[in-house]
Amino acid sequence: MANGRLLMFLPPLIFAGFAGLAYFGMQRDDPQGLPSTREGQIAPAITSEALPGYDAVTEDMLKSGEVTLVNFWASWCPPCRAEHPKLLEMQEQGVRIIGVNFKDQAEPASSYLQDSENPFIAVAYDPRGRTAIDWGVTAPPETFIVDGEGKVVLRFTGPLVGTDFETRFLSTLEAELAAQ
Repeated sequence: MANGRLLMFLPPLIFAGFAGLAYFGMQRDDPQGLPSTREGQIAPAITSEALPGYDAVTEDMLKSGEVTLVNFWASWCPPCRAEHPKLLEMQEQGVRIIGVNFKDQAEPASSYLQDSENPFIAVAYDPRGRTAIDWGVTAPPETFIVDGEGKVVLRFTGPLVGTDFETRFLSTLEAELAAQ
């Protein structure tokens, strides 16, 4: 009989626990944002394996004295395709962009860049996602702003379009470009 009463109170207690977790999760400063352990730290290494037909990323590219974007993308990723015109526009404005193609196949990735134009100064090829893991990437596209000394300034998840891109990403990029 005692076990029956305990089992009767267990579902409401479990529900109350989940409700409490949800409430505290919504009290964060930015409930939509994903915390980045990389912001404020030196950027991790990027694989030196290049997407066939493209320049490889070198160690000194992130410590060039110039602000650089590191964009993780894949040819199979619809949001990556949606942000591609914005990458081309930024490249035309003189922004340095390194591409990291991950969890993709080389042939479709190369074909995509040939057909849609290449906004990158170099394209790393990360088919197993090892570099993405080191950077803390959860899913493509993700873009990092890296200052001229190689320090990660901002991690931006999702495509480079929309209000969040215009308010948070662009303002940070413009401030970094002005400071260099």
